Amino acid sequence: MEVIFFRHGIAVDQAQWKGDDAGRPLTPEGAERTKLAARGLQTLKVRPDVLLSSPLVRAKQTAELVKQELDSTAKIEVVDDLSPEAAPERLLTRLEAYADDSVVLCVGHEPHLSTTMSAMISGKTAASLEMKKSAACALHFAGQPQAGAGTLLWLIPPKVLRVLGAGS
Repeated sequence: MEVIFFRHGIAVDQAQWKGDDAGRPLTPEGAERTKLAARGLQTLKVRPDVLLSSPLVRAKQTAELVKQELDSTAKIEVVDDLSPEAAPERLLTRLEAYADDSVVLCVGHEPHLSTTMSAMISGKTAASLEMKKSAACALHFAGQPQAGAGTLLWLIPPKVLRVLGAGS
């Protein structure tokens, strides 16, 4: 199984947002940068079978943009397992439901994504990984995902994804 992590795009600043944090949307610039980064994934030939998204608005918007840019037919599943406060084990448990040869793209938040990737690679949540907004990371599992059994395939910052996307 391959698990692709994608951090949501630039959202409205918390200090300027009057509503609940869960409802904070992407900015117009954030949406454009996310589209370009998603085109970078297209250049890398990322073809998800499953798209999972955090329930927060900015993540759901990001998942929709990624789906459009990848021209994916996968349905977006909104799951609490990608909420900022979710334990990494919850996502591992969810992934057990998918076939060993699946490509699962997960859209979420920091530091949850880094903590989850660390647990998947090392079995511990302390590894230092950085996911900037609209960055992507791919992990590979031989068979079903388990803590400590993942192999890091790539971790690409958003600027590089956008360069790749601009060339497509």
